[in-house]
Amino acid sequence: MNFIDHTFKGKRIAEVELDGPAISSTEEGVDLLGNLYFNGFEAVILRHDQLHPDFFELRSGLAGDILQKFSNYRMKLAIVGHFQEVKSNALRDFIKESNRTGQIAFVSSIEEGLEQLG
Repeated sequence: MNFIDHTFKGKRIAEVELDGPAISSTEEGVDLLGNLYFNGFEAVILRHDQLHPDFFELRSGLAGDILQKFSNYRMKLAIVGHFQEVKSNALRDFIKESNRTGQIAFVSSIEEGLEQLG
């Protein structure tokens, strides 16, 4: 796993480059948090395909577990994808609420993610 280092509005933001499998467990999310802190980042951008598909099935609990860790450690997160096409009402509401609070943002581009996190 590599990071592209963005400095935006005075904040160090990591854009994750992932060469392996998607982040598929809470443990992998915690490992990512540790790497981010170790490298001095304040926020992170992930692409939706870097997360296991179960993340977007709210019943699995994966999203809640991982996002709770990011909130607990006050690491802002932007997830880049095409979320306007989401069919699940529960997921659409979850995305809307996440975007409202500002700790976790679901965005359509890296640039939008930088704006949200910066």
